[in-house]
Order: sequence, then structure tokens, then C-alpha cells
Amino acid sequence: MIRVCVFPESTSAPSRRRCYRVVGAQIVFVTIAPMSISELRRRRTFAVISHPDAGKTTLTEKLLLFSGAIQIAGTVKGRKSNRYATSDWMEIEKQRGISVASSVMQFEYGDAVINLLDTPGHEDFSEDTYRVLTAVDAAVMVIDGANGVEAQTLKLLEVCRSRKTPIVTFINKLDREVREPLDLLDEIERHLGVAAVPFTWPIGMGKDFQGVYDIQRDQVRVFRAGQDTLGGAVETLQAIGHDDGERRFGYAWTKAKDEVELITGATPTFDRDEFLAGQQSPVLFGSAINNFGVKEILDALVDLAPPPSMRMTVQRPVQPDEPKFTGVVFKVQANMDLAHRDRVAFIRVCSGRFERGMALKVTRSNKTFRANNVVTFLSQRRETVSEAYAGDIIGIPNHGTLSLGDTLTEGEDLQFVGLPFFAPEIFQTVEVVDPMRAKQLGEALKQLGEEGAIQVFKPVVGGLMILGAVGQLQFEVVAHRLSTEYKVDVRMMSARYKMSRWITCDDAGELRRFLDAYSARIAMDASNAPTYLASHISEIEVAQKAWPKIVFNELRERSGAPFTKAI
Repeated sequence: MIRVCVFPESTSAPSRRRCYRVVGAQIVFVTIAPMSISELRRRRTFAVISHPDAGKTTLTEKLLLFSGAIQIAGTVKGRKSNRYATSDWMEIEKQRGISVASSVMQFEYGDAVINLLDTPGHEDFSEDTYRVLTAVDAAVMVIDGANGVEAQTLKLLEVCRSRKTPIVTFINKLDREVREPLDLLDEIERHLGVAAVPFTWPIGMGKDFQGVYDIQRDQVRVFRAGQDTLGGAVETLQAIGHDDGERRFGYAWTKAKDEVELITGATPTFDRDEFLAGQQSPVLFGSAINNFGVKEILDALVDLAPPPSMRMTVQRPVQPDEPKFTGVVFKVQANMDLAHRDRVAFIRVCSGRFERGMALKVTRSNKTFRANNVVTFLSQRRETVSEAYAGDIIGIPNHGTLSLGDTLTEGEDLQFVGLPFFAPEIFQTVEVVDPMRAKQLGEALKQLGEEGAIQVFKPVVGGLMILGAVGQLQFEVVAHRLSTEYKVDVRMMSARYKMSRWITCDDAGELRRFLDAYSARIAMDASNAPTYLASHISEIEVAQKAWPKIVFNELRERSGAPFTKAI
């Protein structure tokens, strides 16, 4: 038998290999999906999000453990043992035991390629989290079983719902005394506006936590305090009878069985289409610190979460199976490697296949470069990558060539939309302690502003640089990074401004006259967009009434994408 594969010359649509099998005098035509299609279906790209201290970074660490990506799990607060969470690589994260920057980790689990993004839980860093959510196809929402649905959880879920991002819910810390699972389920549905469909149900809690009943498979997984090693076996009891369960687990089993009977009659049957539309959320219970329930999350994501989906540009929708490469920069991180003072652009591959050395066009600047030094991540650790597919997250080290929101293509002029920047709520002036380090301060603030770690404003009529943030903790992180990463000590003081709005106008002449008239209040941000600074909302209202053609925007998108909200 002779087998010949012929590739069509036309690549205007996603190509499929046409294979001919010659058996004797008979030719059999066989169509086989190209490698890019099969690789596309393997991808799962998701973020782990939660309120602070719900166990998000601990869960991320245990997901890496179960996949085999790491062999021993760190801890978010591991200062005594010097074992820090893999995703918490910044020095300030290790010192404070919190995540202040998003981390990207790629690993394989079974046949799937997982792109996992760990996000900051603290609301002061929510802008970074919002941008990460534009780069994923699904999310795992971690809820503290003792506290239930908290404020930051609501904000993040609102972002997910607006983008119709499918959500898997993990109720954590069942090894502690938590709220009744029925109450938690009701709260999820009331506050998050999604139908919660339990996949597992807890048997007891705290010291009496015995395990979970897998509703989908009709089996019990018995809880034992986990170890920070890979491969710990979980005892599974298949189709356990009521009497056997009560004999082994006591009242906790009887109560759980009664609750399961109640919820199976009251909750809808799981519908994957409803899940993909963001209208249903599978709910799983467990204890991340004890490695219990973590494998089930990975399995649910591989089985249920969608492969890479369509992404919208100003010009047209982009399908992931298109043959030509497209990607968008959703994050920029400076100084991941202090020895090299590098600056890495994190890029979500939106379509096609990336190949090392290929020529890529930055549509904002209309410049083309060769992508030779491209990496994939396990948090701070990197590996050079030769190829990547839609859904993958790759990093390109650069020296200011790439900015947040930039679109990369093989030549087509496209601009992906949806990367948000929010008007700051707190402002401080920044002044260098040593005047001889003024140049270093300017370069440092330029990099941090482009990174999106904080918003940097330069007044057009001179004066001290102004920093804008969503929360106070952002200023502390920036001051720490300026000192440790750039060797620049600064003084920060409260600015007289309390709010800002980005200024746009369809009439270029009118815009110029406005900027001249209010030059004392105008500053340019990191992307050189004009910004109106105010001490009170009434000042904006008065200016808006006097200049009706001027639009005052509190939300903007980077790199020429349309502004999406005006106030």
C-alpha cells in the first residue's frame, strides 16, 4: 500500500490535508484534520480568580502539582521554609504573602495543553486581573467556604458575565468549619446570577470532613489530609450503599445524602451549552491546601471548558482555526529577570500557528520584526518555544517595541478590542530623593506605565510626575519596585486631584482648543493620550457643559481601539 499526502496550494481558508491511499488499482480519498486543528482542540486557557485569601494561589500551586509541572508545592506564606508559591515570584510577593501580579504557566495534563493564569486577588490590582480575563476562554472561581461570595468575587464575576466567560466554581477550605453548602449554593445563584449545578457534594466539614460524593459518577472520594507531593492516592468507593455509608461516615453521610436528594430535584440538569454561554456553573467542593478536589477541577476543565474561541477586532471577527497567525498583547512585565533588565510582552495567540523566526507586524506602529527569541512560561521560569497555537500564551522579550493592546499579525491590519484601562481613583505625586537619579526615575516610570502596573501622567505645563491607581497598595508596590529593581528611592505625596478622564473629540480643532484652554489640568498618560485631571466631579460637569463636543471617558482601550464608556 502506498500513502501520499498532498497539501492544497490555497490557504485562504483553514486547510485540511487530502490523503490518497492507493490499494492495488483502487484509490481511496481520505480527509485528515491538519495538525493545527488537532493542536487547537487540545488547548485549554483559563484564569484562577477569587477574593483575597480564598485560596486561589494555593489552588494554582496544587493544579501544577497534579499535572506534574512541579514536584513539591510552595505556599503563599512560606517565608519560614523558603518555599514560595511558584506563581509568586516578585520579592514583594514573597515578603507580604500576596499576589500582586498575574502569572502565566503552561503545562500538559493528559492529552491537553493547559495555559493557566493566576491573578491577584486584592482589589487594588483588579485592573491587571480584568486584562487577564480578556485573554482566557474560561475561569475557575475560588470561594472561601467560610465567607461565601465576597465583594471582589462579585466584581470579577460581573466581568466574566459581560464577556460570557464559562466559570467552574470551587468551594474551598472544607477541612475547616464552613457555612452550610446549601446556603453557599443559594448565595452563588442569588449574587452571581448563574445556575449553580453541583458536581460534587461535601460529606461533613472541618474535623468531621469525610470527603465528597461525586454526583455525576455516583461514587465517594474519601478525604485524607494531603501531602505536598505528586501521586497521592485517593480512596474511591463506587456505588456505596446508604447503610455502608452511614456505618463508615455516620451522621455526616446521612445529612449529605438527604441534601443531595434535595438539590438533584431543585437544580437544573447540567447543560454544556448553558455552561459555555456563562449561564450555568459546575460547583465542586474540596480543600486545596490538602490537595483534595484539585484533580477534579483539572478533569472538569479538560472535559467541559471550550477550546480557543473567536476574538473580535475593530475590522472583523478572527476565528482560531484561521491559517494565519494573529495575537494580542494583554500584559507587559518588566524585570522578570533582574540580571538582564528585560521587558516581556505576554501575547495571547488568537489564530493560526506561531513559528519561531516568523515575521510579525505590529499594526499600531506598522513595523515588522522577526520573532526569534520567544518563550513560554512556568511563572518566572521560561523555555524557548519553537511553535505555538491559538490559545497559547507566549512571551516576547523586547525593549519597548510592544505595548499593552498591540495586535500582531502576518501582515493584515487588525486591532483586537476589549483590553480595558480604568480611570484611577487615587493620585500621588512622585519625586526622586536623589536628583542625580532623575533620569533613572523617568525611565523606570516609563516602563512601569507601559506595563500597566500603575498609571503615569506627565503634566503638559511641567511639574512633578503624577501617579494614578485604583488602590493605595499599588503605590506601595511601585515604591518598592522603584527601590529594589531600579535603585531609585522616591517620595510620594497626595496630589490635589481626585479623578481623571481621557479626552476625545471627533473635531481635531475643537480638541486642540480645549487642551489649550485647560492646559494646567491636562496630562499625558503612558500611551500619550490626553487626560483631564479634576479635584471634584463638578469640575468635569462644568467643562462638559462648556465644551459639548468633548467626550470625557473613564474607560479606554489601548492602541487605537474605540473608547467604550464616557462620563
